[in-house]
Amino acid sequence: MAEIREAQAAPEDDTEDDYALRNKVVAAAIDATVAGDRARLTEVFEPLHPADIADLLEQVDAEDRTAILRLAGDYIDGEILSEIDEDIRDEVVETLEPRVLAEAVRELESDDVVDILEDLDEPQQEAVLDALSIVDRIAVETALSYPEFSAGRLMQREVVIAPAHWRVGDIIDHMRASTDLPEQFYHVILVDPRHQPVAYVTLGRLMSSPRDTALSDLSEESFRTFDVEEDEGDVAYAFNQYHLISAPVVDPDGRLVGVITIDDAMAVLDEEHEEDVLRLGGVGDESLSNSTLEIVKRRFPWLAINLATAILASIVISLFEDVLTAVVALAVLMPIVASMGGNAGTQSMTVAVRALATRDLTSSNAWRVIRRESMAGLMNGAIFAVVMGIVGVIWFGSPMIGLVIGVAMIVNLLVAGLSGVLVPLALDKAGVDPALAAGTFVTTVTDVVGFFAFLGLASAVLL
Repeated sequence: MAEIREAQAAPEDDTEDDYALRNKVVAAAIDATVAGDRARLTEVFEPLHPADIADLLEQVDAEDRTAILRLAGDYIDGEILSEIDEDIRDEVVETLEPRVLAEAVRELESDDVVDILEDLDEPQQEAVLDALSIVDRIAVETALSYPEFSAGRLMQREVVIAPAHWRVGDIIDHMRASTDLPEQFYHVILVDPRHQPVAYVTLGRLMSSPRDTALSDLSEESFRTFDVEEDEGDVAYAFNQYHLISAPVVDPDGRLVGVITIDDAMAVLDEEHEEDVLRLGGVGDESLSNSTLEIVKRRFPWLAINLATAILASIVISLFEDVLTAVVALAVLMPIVASMGGNAGTQSMTVAVRALATRDLTSSNAWRVIRRESMAGLMNGAIFAVVMGIVGVIWFGSPMIGLVIGVAMIVNLLVAGLSGVLVPLALDKAGVDPALAAGTFVTTVTDVVGFFAFLGLASAVLL
């Protein structure tokens, strides 16, 4: 145990040491659980950040996780609960004793409680809600009534407000006398008599100003509000775009109902980036915590679509059986055309999907990006056409084969550049997530066009 604590205190020189430390911690936690030694398990957890304890619970199997949770008891607090992957959170909530669960959720901010609740089944939601005070329960249920992935779900109800006519001394005295300030906040929000936010003041400017300074004189230019039903993706984009630290959320009448802080906004951005990466691989929002059946259900539809598009490419090939039978070299070179087109298309598509996600690719610059990717595909196609033309001549002793694959390479890489941008744009326009669907369609286009150009040209020239 001392070895683990020393390793945690020492600076890590490389990733391999970090992996080794994680494995030791997991092994120590399991050993303590098997021995039923709660003191030892607590000693393992003590130096760890709540996020690291959550990682530990995610890494072990369901049986070990249940045993650890039951032995850890009161040690599982709200911070740990909020860090646990949503795919196993309902399992964790179900395992915890009602008393432990109640203590865990009571210490959380309202936005963290909502984040936990929205991924749970109804029985687990009731268990968490029952643990809250009447005031907190009403606040959380109100937040849950807002649309999923909206600002209302993302905001926290705990907020520091002050009348717009107050001075620095007034708000300082008010905060010192208050017993229920948020655990973390960055702004004091100024409101008018109708409880509508009109400005905000950073704590830094507040604490560095004389007591008789009017709060309205310290307000920030970055002030902006978000509607309670605004999409959380739009909120996160605004935080990143305009360098916001926190921002008030208002109801349809413009009244203050909560505040969104930068940590929650950046968490949304991180989730969206992670989803884009996973969807580009056709695995949606899959995680290591999913069961085998869940993985099969999530992957099957896209594998089925991929099979259908592969059959389409095979049908194109079957149209040229005669030339393939007559010139065996074409069968040898054909995979090169498909592979180069597929890779080139994926490169363009990745850039386009990322640009759409960050809103850098819009209708105002779409044609410029399409022209750029087309020219890049055309130039790369010309370079590799020369290379493959030479390879065709040297390998098979036939200048015509070199010509055929060279021209096919130019056509396919040009089409790859075009489809890599046009397909994501078309899907985005149709309301389909480009990150999830673009890869299959771009690959289909490059395969079909590549085979048709290569084999069609071979039929015209070589037969």
